[in-house]
Amino acid sequence: MHVHFPITRRHMLSRCANGFGLAALAGLMQEKAFGAETGPLSPKPTHRKATAKSVIFLFMDGGPSQMDTFDPKPRLDREHGQPIKTKVEPTQFNNVGAVLKSPWKFKQYGKSGIPVSDLFPHVAECVDDMAIIRSMVANFSEHTNANYFIHSGSGQQGRPSMGAWVTYGLGSECQDLPGFIVLGSGLVPPGGMDCFSNGFLPASYQGSMFARGKTPVADLEPQEKSPKIQKNKLDLIRKLDQATASQARDGGIDAAIANYELAYRMQSAVPAMADFSKETKETLALYGVDQPKTDIFGRQCLMARRMVEKGVRFIELLCPNLGHDRWDQHANLLRGHTDNAMAVDQPIAGLLKDLKRRGLLDDTLVIWGGEFGRTPMAQGDGRDHNPFGFTMWMAGGGVKGGVIHGETDDYGYHAIKDKVHVHDLHATMLHLLGLDHKKSTFRFGGRDMRLTDVHGELVTGILKNA
Repeated sequence: MHVHFPITRRHMLSRCANGFGLAALAGLMQEKAFGAETGPLSPKPTHRKATAKSVIFLFMDGGPSQMDTFDPKPRLDREHGQPIKTKVEPTQFNNVGAVLKSPWKFKQYGKSGIPVSDLFPHVAECVDDMAIIRSMVANFSEHTNANYFIHSGSGQQGRPSMGAWVTYGLGSECQDLPGFIVLGSGLVPPGGMDCFSNGFLPASYQGSMFARGKTPVADLEPQEKSPKIQKNKLDLIRKLDQATASQARDGGIDAAIANYELAYRMQSAVPAMADFSKETKETLALYGVDQPKTDIFGRQCLMARRMVEKGVRFIELLCPNLGHDRWDQHANLLRGHTDNAMAVDQPIAGLLKDLKRRGLLDDTLVIWGGEFGRTPMAQGDGRDHNPFGFTMWMAGGGVKGGVIHGETDDYGYHAIKDKVHVHDLHATMLHLLGLDHKKSTFRFGGRDMRLTDVHGELVTGILKNA
């Protein structure tokens, strides 16, 4: 038998006091003046004045050869076929052949006179907008670990990708699309989707893969013929999730709610983003769209520009599948690098030129490069992996144009001047976005974690406002 005692007025008020306060606070928080946010991707304040709003990462999966692209080495011509006369570092295969000269010639371009190989005649026209970093170094010479490292600053899976860190720190100016988007092309890098993981950050910050074709996102089309029925179902799911979240206080449920709501908005935003019908013929031709060798990457680059216009924070582009092992030419360097460069050269140049003429390059940071470079010695008729000195470049978003930073030795093997570690690249990227890499932290495992771990220095030599 249960006996129910009536509560006193004093008891009732004491129990409800916190509820009254929370109700008032909830009302205030709906007002932007009091710090209301519409979700995890709402724009957030920066640590400093940003020069870049968005990042486009052109990931050259497999490792392009620096001495065949942006770092000419005449010594390779002089010693072609001879044993290399310097210390040889251990790599994944340790297959050390004779010195191998570059099959391509270099020419100087632009007012800056920067040399670029014949592999990139279109990109070469944009060198005055590019800061070419010839002294990159990384920690790993095997693809999977190196891919995790270039993306997350750690050689192990499970850490947040730089795209996840950027959207965690800044949110996104576009609320109808994910803040971190990966434009797929038929190849996923070694390491898989963990390269684009949110890691220990909330799930809202993981990379969203957009596939090629007219349906970039699977299962996005409404299953209900009636928009009203679909909306009612989503409202019910939202109410159930919110009720569970209020009891469990589980951040994962909050992320699920946000993802459902984002998916609903994406049902109209994604088809509009993939529709190029309003682009001019001149623009399509600029990117190489509908041309057999450049159509795949050209469409990705054009999509990236459209996403930047909409305010998407971080966009990564993956290389197309051309029947080669990405840029990983251990054999047949001539054919492999030629095909890979031809597929991306015109689209990348088109992207840079289009961003510039639309006034978007000033606040869009474009980064090009792979997880490492290649060795100056032959491996059959190819080259082995080399993380000891390789090339990446950056353009826009507060980066100086027409400059070369750093230097490798006469073979293009080891970085010998102004080394730029991957952690330094990450720190500089965050700096341009207005974030201090030492303050961009997330509490996990008992300490404040960050993209650059306990490392990272700004590459001031390539900054306009150092």
